[in-house]
Amino acid sequence: MARLRRIVALNAALSAILVAVAAPALAAPVVLRANPVDDDGRITLGDLFEGAGAAANVAVAERVGPSVVLEAGQLQALASQAGLEWSNPNGLRRVVVRRALAPVQTADQAPATAASLEAAAPQIRAAYRPAGAGQQVIARNDMVRVTYQVGGVNLSVMGKAMRNAAAGEPLAIMNVSSNRLIDAVATGPGQAVAGPAADQARANPQQFAAR
Repeated sequence: MARLRRIVALNAALSAILVAVAAPALAAPVVLRANPVDDDGRITLGDLFEGAGAAANVAVAERVGPSVVLEAGQLQALASQAGLEWSNPNGLRRVVVRRALAPVQTADQAPATAASLEAAAPQIRAAYRPAGAGQQVIARNDMVRVTYQVGGVNLSVMGKAMRNAAAGEPLAIMNVSSNRLIDAVATGPGQAVAGPAADQARANPQQFAAR
């Protein structure tokens, strides 16, 4: 009988250990924000994910410039350690986090490459809506041609719109080749501009729509 009691007690202890080990696997699913930003240089899970809950203040990186690039695999592991589950449904390789409310950037004589378009695109806040903005010309998930103009050189890339936008409104476009976000301004159906021309498009969307 004593031996039976020891076996029962041992099984109970083992079950408790297994439950404790399995508990962290019950991670909370989260969704990556469409255009992650931070305002203090300290990147937290709350800056990156919607629904981060109690893990929102967990810091995962620091930003010392206008943006920081995080490897998706490493970010997935850090989220898992904090009890969050990000399935990365779009198969992203990198996640770009930008400084919130950064001033508009310009690129003088920038090299005409897709990478320069992504890096030099103006930091435009989605909440901005120009006076007189009219009918919607781009819908979320539309394929959009983004044109970057500088020094007489035009560069175009295709991307997916992350929000609805009227002519002259800012929006984020995901480059379908690199999965990086480009800050642009809508100019017409399936058309947007980035770089110095974006300021002109915001100020006079009708002019760009007529081109």
